Amino acid sequence: MKINNVKIGSNYKPFIIAEMSGNHNQSLDRALEIVESAHASGADAIKLQTYTPDTITLNSNNPDFVIQDKNSLWYGRTLHDLYEEAHTPWEWHKPIMKLAKELGLVCFSSPFDETAVEFLEDLNVPAYKIASFENIHLPLIKKVASTKKPIIISTGMASISEIDQIICAIRNEGVDQIALLKCTSTYPADADNSNILTIPHMKELFKCQIGLSDHTMGIGASIAAISHGATIIEKHFTLSRNDGGVDSAFSLDPNEMKNLVIESEQAWRSLGKIFYGPTKAEMPSINLRRSIYISEDIKKGEKITEKNVRIVRPGFGLQPKYYHVVMGRTIKRDVKKGTALVWELIA
Repeated sequence: MKINNVKIGSNYKPFIIAEMSGNHNQSLDRALEIVESAHASGADAIKLQTYTPDTITLNSNNPDFVIQDKNSLWYGRTLHDLYEEAHTPWEWHKPIMKLAKELGLVCFSSPFDETAVEFLEDLNVPAYKIASFENIHLPLIKKVASTKKPIIISTGMASISEIDQIICAIRNEGVDQIALLKCTSTYPADADNSNILTIPHMKELFKCQIGLSDHTMGIGASIAAISHGATIIEKHFTLSRNDGGVDSAFSLDPNEMKNLVIESEQAWRSLGKIFYGPTKAEMPSINLRRSIYISEDIKKGEKITEKNVRIVRPGFGLQPKYYHVVMGRTIKRDVKKGTALVWELIA
C-alpha cells in the first residue's frame, strides 16, 4: 500500500497517524500548531475529520440524540452540540493541508457524508479514512471507493460479515489499496477490550494491510499490535491534555507521540524473521559461554577427574555436554591449570 510516496507494509516501519479530531478547540492557530507538533514528534500523517453538525446528525433534544452512557466523556450532551464543538470548519482544511504538505506530512481525512467526499476531492486528498461509526454506511464507502484512492477503515463494532461487505464494496470499485484498523470504539478504550490477537486473524482473512486505531491510554496496545503484524497505528493527538478538548483525555501529547514513533519502529525492527543460533552480532559472545578447562596441573598419563577439570567460562574448550564423556580418560602430555581441554590433549 502506498499513500503519496510513503510505502506501508511489513517491510517498512509502521505508518503513524496523528488524529487531530476536535483537539483544535475551534482555533485554527491551534490546529496549525498541532500539525507542526505532529511533524516534530515524527508522525507520518495528520488526519482530519470532515463534517458539520448538520451533515452528521439532527439538531434535536429528543432522547435518541442525547448521549445516555454515564461512563461517556460526553454524557448528557446532544450529538449536535458535541459535533458543533468537535468539527473542523471546512475552510480550515486548505491551510491545514498546505502546512502539512510543506512539512512533508501526509494529510487526509475521514468524510462523514457524500458532500464531504466531494469537498475533499476538490482538495485532492491522497487517501481516505472511514471512521468506525461510519463503517456500515455502504453508500458513503462506495462514494469514497469511486475516487480510486487508498482507503483505511476502522473496524470498531463491525462483525466479520460487515467487514466482508466493506471489503467487497471497495474491491468491486476496483480499489485494492485497503487497510483495516482493529479498533475498540470506547473513549478511552480499556486494554482488556483491545483484543490485539484479532490482528493476525484479520490479515489472514481479508488479505490486506492491518493496523490499530488505538483509543487506550499510553502506547502499550500500539506496540503489542505491531508485534502481531500491524503496519499502521492511529492515535488521537493533542498539544496538551491539560488544555481540554473533546478528545484530549485519551490523546497523546507531543512527548508521548515521539515515544510512540521511536518505540513502534523498535518493535517493528525487533520482529526480524524466524531464526535460531547465534546472529552475526552475537558471534563475539560465543566465547563467553562455558566450556571444559583444566582446573589443576595434570601430568602426562594422569586421568581426568572431577578434581582437575571444571566447566567454566570462557568457551574455548570442549562443550559441557562432553564432561562425562572425558571423565576417566588420560592426558597425552603435561597440562597446566587454565588450559582449555580439547580432544588433542586426550588419549
